[in-house]
Amino acid sequence: MRGSIALRGAAAVVGVAGVVSGLAALVAFRSGASTNVVIVTASFAPFLLAVTIVGAIVTAAARQWILLGIAALVLALGGWAFGPLWVGGASGSVGAPTGPTIRVMQSNIMVGSADPTALVQAVRDQGVDVLTLQELTEPAVAALRDSGLEDVLPHTFLEPRVGGNGGGIYSRLPLSNGRTVEGMALTNLVVDVDAGLGEPVVLFDVHPVPAYIAPAEHWTEDFDRLRDAMDAAAVYDNVIVSGDFNATYSHRKFRDLRHGGYVDAADQLGAGILPTYPTDKRYPAIVGIDHVLTKGAQATSLERVEVAGSDHYGLIAELRLSGDQNGGDSPSE
Repeated sequence: MRGSIALRGAAAVVGVAGVVSGLAALVAFRSGASTNVVIVTASFAPFLLAVTIVGAIVTAAARQWILLGIAALVLALGGWAFGPLWVGGASGSVGAPTGPTIRVMQSNIMVGSADPTALVQAVRDQGVDVLTLQELTEPAVAALRDSGLEDVLPHTFLEPRVGGNGGGIYSRLPLSNGRTVEGMALTNLVVDVDAGLGEPVVLFDVHPVPAYIAPAEHWTEDFDRLRDAMDAAAVYDNVIVSGDFNATYSHRKFRDLRHGGYVDAADQLGAGILPTYPTDKRYPAIVGIDHVLTKGAQATSLERVEVAGSDHYGLIAELRLSGDQNGGDSPSE
């Protein structure tokens, strides 16, 4: 009898913990509050909901019906919040673009420490047209050049910096009008890509400051400035925003970028949660902070690739652009 009471008490504790974890995840998911606690909690929202699942199983086994009902409600809300990630096109559709295809690779190279030979080989093997890099340093630029990157992607807009502040764009297609997003803490680049469509494809290489090493308001301000820059670029038919966003789908500030025609390639394809960081630990990558957003283009494939020497997976997105090709260099077909 006492053992049964103890087990039911333990089940109740687990059930309550599961409900509290799930509620914390949902509050962080919906909240736009600029605090490090909320930002970090949102990063791990799917894991907190997993605790709710465990709590629901335990309370069901212990016949704690009230707790089970509450946990089921929390999980239903969690499914409503995260379910669209597994439904292709749930975040909005751009129709069926008929333009050329472009292959974009995104990689944070961990303060220039990624293996340059392996990175260049990946670019060759994957037929990459455009490469966006974060944390680009002067030594990394030289190492990538020596490894033949500029033979494959000869057009560049590079802003290497000491530490993790640099960025760079390499392209097989001509680039012009390189500029930066003003007011952001790290180097965030914008360039026009000539894909032979009459008007340029606007390409962003983004890297908002990580909230876990900076005051939360700096992270928030970076996203506000990035959103303003994306809004300004939305007058063009095709915009690609590629980078290490230091934010997951769980963060409201990231989801707020997906308006005005912008969609996440992963959402378009129903790819679910695609963890990209960290890759230099004994445990698997747990958060998806690298993304490729588009306006006007349709993602036809998205894959995660290992980048030796980095602490991030790379992403390679194949995008079908809007518009008809009328000359110039041809992207991948």
